[in-house]
Amino acid sequence: MITSREFETYFRRLYLPLGMYALRIVDNADDAEDIVEDTFMKAWQAISSGAEIEHFNSYIYRCVRNECVSFLRGKKEFENIDTIPEVCEEVIDTSFRDARIWKAIDELPEKCREIFLMSKRDGLTNAEIAEEMNISIKTVKNQMTKAFARLRESLSTGHKPFFLPFL
Repeated sequence: MITSREFETYFRRLYLPLGMYALRIVDNADDAEDIVEDTFMKAWQAISSGAEIEHFNSYIYRCVRNECVSFLRGKKEFENIDTIPEVCEEVIDTSFRDARIWKAIDELPEKCREIFLMSKRDGLTNAEIAEEMNISIKTVKNQMTKAFARLRESLSTGHKPFFLPFL
């Protein structure tokens, strides 16, 4: 049986990757976070009631997937269960990779992070960023260089993220 300490360890290790996984399915960060929290609550209730969970990682990913399906059905935005990929090693690896990337981005200094996200997430040019933030294009370029260097350092262990091949 999983102890409360083991459960807490699972929670700390899996919360963000599960959030990334749920986000890919429901396409809304707040909903994904709620789903993951609810799933962990239900898992703890099952464990507290004496349920034996042999492979917790697989179990919790499957539960999150099922909660996402239920959520989408409830919103009537769901047409076909086949469009949601089954839980497999690749899906789990992807969610861990995404979590590492977003954690590294979140650790960037505030202005650096803001400029990086405006560029890479929002697709703005350096000139557009400079105009919107009322700074020079050179400052934007310097902040982007700083962001790439810090992300490269943070993500140096393991493989490079697929959407940041320039790191």
